[in-house]
Amino acid sequence: MKQRILSVLLCAALLLSLLSLSAGAAKQTRYLVLGDSIAYGSGLSNPKEAVWGKIVADTNSFAYENYAVPGHTTANLLRRKETEAVREAIGSADIISISIGGNNFLLGNISSLLYDGIVKEDYARFDEIAAGFYEDLGKIVDEIRGLNPNAAIVLQTLYNPQTGYVGDVYQHGADRLNAKILEFSQAHPAGILVADTAQALTDSDKDFAQDRIHPSAAGNEKIARVILQTLYDNGLGEKTEPVITTPGADARGTGVFTLFVSLYGRFFHLLSVIRHLVIR
Repeated sequence: MKQRILSVLLCAALLLSLLSLSAGAAKQTRYLVLGDSIAYGSGLSNPKEAVWGKIVADTNSFAYENYAVPGHTTANLLRRKETEAVREAIGSADIISISIGGNNFLLGNISSLLYDGIVKEDYARFDEIAAGFYEDLGKIVDEIRGLNPNAAIVLQTLYNPQTGYVGDVYQHGADRLNAKILEFSQAHPAGILVADTAQALTDSDKDFAQDRIHPSAAGNEKIARVILQTLYDNGLGEKTEPVITTPGADARGTGVFTLFVSLYGRFFHLLSVIRHLVIR
């Protein structure tokens, strides 16, 4: 009789242990990254292993998925969410990080925007792009909320990787988008967090890869730190010191895009000087 009771107790203890393990596994936080080349990790030769999103996930033992695509704008992200895999990932996520907006300025606009900013000192089109960004951001969040009303959404501010004349124009664009991100978070405070990554990436020699656009390995670690701190401050993470399971390696590139942009900047600055002399 005693042996039978002991056996029952042992079985009950084993069952409770298995249930506890199962519950622990079910509670693993699911972390999803959406966005553009910054979210993808284009400044790294090993983005899947070392991008900031992977660092954040590894640090807090999150289940991790990344559906970012280099070159995407807010309009692209809206279409991206129509794919079944992305919709399923959104629906099951607990935390969603979004890095988007830079390409709204860069793709198809950069030369004319540099001309507007440097030569004309006219930022009307910058304001139009920022307004469109805000509208798209609202649609993106609305669609995410339709699939998953409870996930925390982390929006990242945009950094400025450029210096000189081009850097000044870039800053005008970044400032406008970042103002819209803050405005949106204040208008929709429930579940919307802002990670101010722009304030972390200020060293143009160390924070960016050779293309002078995307974060380097060091830059990705800095972004991870900001997001980890944001999650920790809001009770969504347990650690703030990044855990690096695979060191990042900077992608090698000639920075052709940045070279052309820099040449545009110098040429438009010369036009600006001539314009001012003529006006006088």
